Amino acid sequence: MINEEVYKKLEREINPTHDIKLFAGRSNPKLAQEVAEALGTSIGPMVIKDFADGEIYVQVKDSVRGDDVFIIQPICKPVNQNLMELLIIIDAFKRASAKSITAVIPYYGYARQDRKTSGREAITAKLVADLLTTAGCTRVLAVDLHSGQIQGFFNILVDHIFATSILVNHFKNLNLNPQDLVIVSPDTGGVKRARNFAKDLSCPYAIIDKRRDAHNEAIANSVIGDVKDKTCIMCDDIIDTAGSITEAAKLLKQEGAKDIYVCAVHPIFSGPAIQRLTDAPIKEVVVTNTIPLNAESLPEKVKQLSVAPLLAQAISRIHDDESISSLFGFEKEMKV
Repeated sequence: MINEEVYKKLEREINPTHDIKLFAGRSNPKLAQEVAEALGTSIGPMVIKDFADGEIYVQVKDSVRGDDVFIIQPICKPVNQNLMELLIIIDAFKRASAKSITAVIPYYGYARQDRKTSGREAITAKLVADLLTTAGCTRVLAVDLHSGQIQGFFNILVDHIFATSILVNHFKNLNLNPQDLVIVSPDTGGVKRARNFAKDLSCPYAIIDKRRDAHNEAIANSVIGDVKDKTCIMCDDIIDTAGSITEAAKLLKQEGAKDIYVCAVHPIFSGPAIQRLTDAPIKEVVVTNTIPLNAESLPEKVKQLSVAPLLAQAISRIHDDESISSLFGFEKEMKV
């Protein structure tokens, strides 16, 4: 996890004199603008528009010959349109003779289909990796991939950074009592994330045992660990329809939890998600802005934090051929 002191220095450590060519698609323009401001630069001029039949037109309005280009475009809803738009943008820069093209993907769509769980299923996470590479992408910068194995689907460089650190720092600032605190993984797949969260907040962790009976439906069965009279923080990488997380919150309440916080990096918030979060026994929902949200439609309990300083620092380091992993202290942890 990123060091808290390092995170506080992210914005002021970036050298604003860098000649970084930054561009953005249409999926999250507000985040792209925040990243540009953190880097002390501006978003490059580019025309993106739709033909009458829905086809996407892209033209780069500035010379990028021999330049390192960074394109900010999360693959969020409408997923298919934003993915296709990203591919066309990459192709435009390839044909404009850019030296390198880095796709900055705050949210990597189609990541949940990263393996076959039954016969005759597609592995879309690999398919998207192939499409990005074929389009001409030379490097990917992604935030909190659904599974680390997705990095291995690429034959190009992938920098995987972690916005969960921003969530950890938020809860540190709440000054919650570690003696009464428990980190909860909403399923067995998130145990490693919960363990790291618990380590940073110096508290124990628990696990929700759940099963899926149908697509986008989950049932929370039991809690592994002590949550009675505890303040619980459930951490996940994404919240889609919020079915799993709200069912888990109800189960924690039944087991005697005092207050329940929920945090996730990627707020997909499909269908009934907002209403479910509003009705659930959850005190606060903390997410990041890897995916844009309509602030007017959000309940008061939802708080959105910016990943712009983190993305800006990562882009700056890539441009200067500096270490990304050292930002999270990985080299230090690996020393024997």
